[in-house]
Amino acid sequence: MKILHILSQPRRSWLPAVAVVLLLLTMTACSGGQSSGQMPTIQAGTILPPTNTPSRPGSQVTPPAPAPSATPSAGTPQANRTPKKTKTPTPTATPIPTIVATLPLASPEYGIQAFLWWRPEVADRDLNLIKDMGFTWVKQGLAWRDIEGTGKGQFDWSRADRIVQQVSQRGLKLLVRLDHEPPWASQPPGSSDVIQGPPQNLQDFGDFCFTIADRYKGYIQAYQVWNEPNLRREWGGRPPNAAEYVDLLKMCYTNIKRADANALVISAGLAPTGTDLPIAIPDDRYVRELLDAGAAAYFDLLGFNAPGYAAPPWVSPDEVAANPQWGGQRFFAFRHVEDIRQIMVEKGVADKQIAILEMGWTTDPIHPDYSWFRVTEQQQADYLVKAYQWAKEHWSPWIGLMSMIYIADPDWTQDNEQYWWAITLPSYPQTKTRPAYEALKEMPK
Repeated sequence: MKILHILSQPRRSWLPAVAVVLLLLTMTACSGGQSSGQMPTIQAGTILPPTNTPSRPGSQVTPPAPAPSATPSAGTPQANRTPKKTKTPTPTATPIPTIVATLPLASPEYGIQAFLWWRPEVADRDLNLIKDMGFTWVKQGLAWRDIEGTGKGQFDWSRADRIVQQVSQRGLKLLVRLDHEPPWASQPPGSSDVIQGPPQNLQDFGDFCFTIADRYKGYIQAYQVWNEPNLRREWGGRPPNAAEYVDLLKMCYTNIKRADANALVISAGLAPTGTDLPIAIPDDRYVRELLDAGAAAYFDLLGFNAPGYAAPPWVSPDEVAANPQWGGQRFFAFRHVEDIRQIMVEKGVADKQIAILEMGWTTDPIHPDYSWFRVTEQQQADYLVKAYQWAKEHWSPWIGLMSMIYIADPDWTQDNEQYWWAITLPSYPQTKTRPAYEALKEMPK
């Protein structure tokens, strides 16, 4: 209405008004019609923002280009010129490089378990400690219940995204342990000592394995599927069953490979034990039953736990079995790994490597279940170095990753038995190491 009214006026009165209107329209067009609200900033190097919609990490997310601005030429009054559009270069996110762990692994490769979940600043410090050691792998638990805990398809990726980014930024390789079913997927416990157990529906676990491998393709190099399923308390309070574990392993393996064919799948670390059913299955027998049930088709490396107990790492299982002070059974020897290797040879899977998922010596003077095989801090340092040296000299090429325990959780106290296995002391912001850390740092790799 206003424009029509202006045009009806005599020429000398409406020409300036028309000029003003045309100038306003030109400026509006140059602004692109953009709202004044700020677009979210995406920082370079970010893998993924926390989201409940899984998507692939590593894709470059490009922020929208700022709206063109009119910049007058020097010395020219802005009111006398038509604004010109100038393009501002579009910033692009700097992707974090992906890493592929190629088989066969170097014999050995060096790793250690850390606790990166809760505190980003501690994670930064501890990852730097690992890198400074000359170790190239870090192991971290990513519990199913912590990511998809509230219901099927309801994901909280915030901490996992941050951990994956922190590890990747340092050029380290990441091994994650997948286990600990969420309440909505669990079965009724079969005993009172349950830590975890297989889900009611294996497909739910398979879906989770696919989702995490798809999200972190190229950023998680290896997956450990479950932990110590040869113990009743890790198998839902029911008698452990190797064939049942193979079903769970197969479900996770096929879904990981469907999402990320380059990711390595490692079977669960087994608890060294001579205890039998219904509480446990001895680890060597469990390996035989796994392989008889077809497990070799569903892992890239066989996982195994190899704590050293009281004996030095160079002592054979025969010697340990003959000495009650060292435990009196073969599984109390670090070199019990050689027994497992022999089973693999007998079963026709000598082409696959073994990954040690836990190894170490404790200095625990407090807990009776552990204090009988404690060593001194200096022995701990010597034994860990010599364990790696023994493997390098005698187990090549069939040994792969050797991941030891632990960079300490800063919240541990001496009441936690894990405190005494660690090669650092639980402290922050101060960094306190034990002799084993310094010895491993100096060890030729």
